[in-house]
Amino acid sequence: MLKTNYHCHTTFCDGGNSVEEMICAAVEKKFDILGISSHSAYPFAEKCHIAPREHKKYIQTVKNAAEKYKDKITVLCGFEAEFIKGISKPSLTEDYAELKPDYLIGSVHYVVINDKIFAVDDSAEKLGISIRDYCAGKAELAVREYFALEREMLSKGGFTILGHADLIRKNNGKLCMFNEKDEWYRTEIKTLADCIKRAGVIAEINTGAISRGTMDDIYPSEELLHLLHERNIPITVNSDAHSCSALDCAFERAFFKAKKAGYSELAYLDSGSNIKFQKLDFNSI
Repeated sequence: MLKTNYHCHTTFCDGGNSVEEMICAAVEKKFDILGISSHSAYPFAEKCHIAPREHKKYIQTVKNAAEKYKDKITVLCGFEAEFIKGISKPSLTEDYAELKPDYLIGSVHYVVINDKIFAVDDSAEKLGISIRDYCAGKAELAVREYFALEREMLSKGGFTILGHADLIRKNNGKLCMFNEKDEWYRTEIKTLADCIKRAGVIAEINTGAISRGTMDDIYPSEELLHLLHERNIPITVNSDAHSCSALDCAFERAFFKAKKAGYSELAYLDSGSNIKFQKLDFNSI
């Protein structure tokens, strides 16, 4: 089985290692395909995003490195592109057309409640304050808005992979904001799964929360992963790595969760960014 990862961050955004360092680490860890995917909120940027003026330099840096290491690994250049309503959207045919990345990960990190914007993956302390101040302490408002934004992003399309489909869970273990077994929440993720199916994108299993110690679980939850499998939605395993050491963090755990949900194959992007499939056999990597 090919060892792949399409969700990695470098010093072009909020990662801790350079493009070349990440590639060399991937070679050492015996990856076959690595995708670099800088955070981007084009045409704007927060501290964690690549600055728009750096986009072309980033693309060229990754492509130069891909050429340099082509005999050892296939390297693709993408973006983890924000969907912020009215501000930024992941679209290969519109916002990112001129840059011609190999792929886009579409992600929602920010919600807007009562004209106030906040990040759902902020620290537990900061998120708790945002829920208190902007949602009158009602986390359900933020959760519903988060999933509504994902549905809107999916309806617009234009990207390749859906990033961490239930990121809103990240701090729930610490804050106990909502009960994932409540009927309203289960309805939200069922509706999301239907939207992912209609969009025709790949959903990722993301191990980033494990590597950063914010949650001892993958995205998506077991229940959502089962819903994805029931709808024959393709999946791939990514680490959301912000450092070389995290490139293949908890991959075996992710593969096990995929098999438990009923998956027997994984999707991957080949050197031409074509979607292909391979048997899920993690004993072979």
